[in-house]
Amino acid sequence: MYMKFGFVFSQTDSSPMYQQIMEQIKQRIAVGDWPANTDLPSIRELAIDIKVSVITVKRAYLELEREGVIVTQQGRGSRVSDALNMRSLQREEMIQHLEQAGRLAKSLGLPDDKVMQILKQYLE
Repeated sequence: MYMKFGFVFSQTDSSPMYQQIMEQIKQRIAVGDWPANTDLPSIRELAIDIKVSVITVKRAYLELEREGVIVTQQGRGSRVSDALNMRSLQREEMIQHLEQAGRLAKSLGLPDDKVMQILKQYLE
């Protein structure tokens, strides 16, 4: 299925849809896909594309605005904030990936020292 914005949601994720939307937007910003001042899709456009209610997308945008990730101007829409602390957002993104890696390592039964050894390989 083609989606204009390419958002992918997990049916097994227990977090609310608005939080999943927020995380995907933050991820796009953190990796540089959506740099400062990039216009975001309109609330209605994104809701139609990802097949959720306008209210859900609106809540995600309101929370992102409250966090300072995006700015919204009446009649002009939302865009990535140019005052955003990119390093903080990138750090948050890295921590989420490390948390996922940690959970996976635990489920595989890998000892901590083996996990650290693997991580060190990628840091060198």
